[in-house]
Amino acid sequence: MPTNLPRWTDDAPEPGVPGAPPRHVAIIMDGNGRWAAARGLPRLEGHRRGVEALRRAVRAAHELGVRHLTLYSFSVENWSRPVEEVSDLMNLLRLFIRRDLAELRDSNVRIRVIGERVGLPADILGLLVEAETTTRANTGLTLVVAFNYGGRQELVSAIRRIAEAARDGRLDPSKIDTGVVSDHLDTADIPDPDLVIRTSGELRISNFLLWQSAYAEFAFLPMHWPDFDKKAFEDAVANYQSRQRRYGGRLTRAGA
Repeated sequence: MPTNLPRWTDDAPEPGVPGAPPRHVAIIMDGNGRWAAARGLPRLEGHRRGVEALRRAVRAAHELGVRHLTLYSFSVENWSRPVEEVSDLMNLLRLFIRRDLAELRDSNVRIRVIGERVGLPADILGLLVEAETTTRANTGLTLVVAFNYGGRQELVSAIRRIAEAARDGRLDPSKIDTGVVSDHLDTADIPDPDLVIRTSGELRISNFLLWQSAYAEFAFLPMHWPDFDKKAFEDAVANYQSRQRRYGGRLTRAGA
């Protein structure tokens, strides 16, 4: 697979034009536990290797010229996992931010966090805010971390805010359209994903970016997340570039 894939630049073709690189890639990082189980290792080791894969994905996105990379790091449903596993995941998040934040900042990466913040442990919330604040002025890759996130919950929160605005007379109900809804989501100023990747072979989106991925292209990869590397990223992008996105329209021929 070629390594000289087209990069996203200000003068690159718009997403939807055949061959255009994806501006925004979103990834459901799945399979840490199964990766560990297949090797007779504890689940924590799978999560540790998953963090290494996360680092590879960020570097690959940066090298491929992706402008936005969204990672589904922790869902609202993940709190139902055993207490020990949740504690291990929180500790890995703490370690990742403390160890990698300076490098991300110096690499011109901007960190954004989406998801519900109410009720988070105080130190975790503080680290997330620190990551956003420290990198706010950066202009390169935007790394969107979906933490304590759920697509349905995001939509409910958006609907509530829209209803409150209508009730208070700040919004005419007849003016509510898809743009208004998008403007009230956590991703209001982030373009919708062009490509959504899920590892582990599962064929579902698990409550991830339900509104935003309405016209995204999907890549379901058989590998578990700890095995995800730059080549897997390149292959997924190359496959994306071979498709013609129609947004509900008709297939067109090149040059027609």
